[in-house]
Amino acid sequence: MDHFDVIVIGTGPGGRAVAPALAAAGRRVAVVEAELVGGECPFWACIPSKTLLRPGQLREEARHVAGVGEPAQDWLAIRDYRDYMNSGLDDAHKAQWLESTGVTLLRGEAQVPERGTVLVGECELRAPEIVLASGSRAVVPEIPGLQREHVWTNREVTSLREVPRSAVVLGSGPVGLESAQYLSQLGCVVTLLERAERPLSREDPEVSEHVWDVLRAHGVDVRTHAEVTHVQHDETGVQVHTADGGLHHVERLVVATGRAPRVEGLVPNGVSLRDGRVEVDARCHAAEGFWAVGDVTGVAPFTHVAGYQGRVVVDNLLGRDARADYRAVPRVVFGEPEVAAVGMTAAQAAEAGLRIRSAHVALAEVDRTETYGRELFGGVGVLLDAARGVLVGAWAVGPEAGEWIHTPALAIKAAVPLAVLRDFVPQFPTFNELWGEAARKL
Repeated sequence: MDHFDVIVIGTGPGGRAVAPALAAAGRRVAVVEAELVGGECPFWACIPSKTLLRPGQLREEARHVAGVGEPAQDWLAIRDYRDYMNSGLDDAHKAQWLESTGVTLLRGEAQVPERGTVLVGECELRAPEIVLASGSRAVVPEIPGLQREHVWTNREVTSLREVPRSAVVLGSGPVGLESAQYLSQLGCVVTLLERAERPLSREDPEVSEHVWDVLRAHGVDVRTHAEVTHVQHDETGVQVHTADGGLHHVERLVVATGRAPRVEGLVPNGVSLRDGRVEVDARCHAAEGFWAVGDVTGVAPFTHVAGYQGRVVVDNLLGRDARADYRAVPRVVFGEPEVAAVGMTAAQAAEAGLRIRSAHVALAEVDRTETYGRELFGGVGVLLDAARGVLVGAWAVGPEAGEWIHTPALAIKAAVPLAVLRDFVPQFPTFNELWGEAARKL
């Protein structure tokens, strides 16, 4: 069968949100996958990285709790559980499930010579609607002397077989921060090099200050304003040279300097690209008969955003007028403690011309903190649009902050008035009490 109602390119979270739902609605759907069914997240990103972080998180939590000894750490057992969580890089179960939904799965590199046509090897598929969900790939910078086969990206660092004795991590975004933390927790001596003036530089400066504390607590040596001039590979590892004359001779170099959309050969005439990303409207529509979801759109490189965009596309293809709203998408670094944010930063709010009021509350200001143990740090911050009296941004640093960031996320999404937030009664004792304190400070 080479004629379908919809062809989906990619089986990551975006593709999985689209294809089975349309098949369940009676559409004839084909899905094309060049690598593993499931995409980056379950095999080389979200799932293995969080699995590798968890043992260190537990040990760190134990250090703060009175009367509890520090648990032992067994790398081979950790590695085996990581292999269980990433299915041993075997997608057979996921492929079987996908086909059980009524979707036709084709494996191979897709090409889209024109709208309505997809080539997979010698197969030519046709459909009036194509959904591009091809994801992204790690960017390896062009540094003199660097050899791709001798450096790790997110794929190699989440599927490592042995823990290196030492490593340099380039980049302090979420991938760099999480990799640096779990490598350090597993016994690796880690140096993190960041070109900007502070780690996690796209978030508010207060968040970066907490990130400094997180990294220091885990023994990571952080160097900002660090410009790598060249590298040299040798029999013991790699030598990383920086513009200030520094030399870091380590066993492994981990590159976490961003990602690029996979669009090569997949964007036909009539579909616009901006900075390598597919331009879409609020419906995730790129052109007549062509849609895009996930990392290829450049909106936000998160699994939950790809799935959300996929649901928006499904609604529109089934005749419902759905439009994506990205005002309240959470962003989390799953370290110990977790670092979470949602909505605008102060800089973004100022650029948008909003008159902002802000409030910060330290983690120690609620009783829940000391039930977790001694010497914990963190807190929350909120941004209020003073003209409308609603939250437009928030951040949190603390135990499991990725769970309780959803309270301000929902407040932003629903434009909950400040008076309601002040009157909100959270359970005692919980970290959610911090949001009530922040609202009252506003």
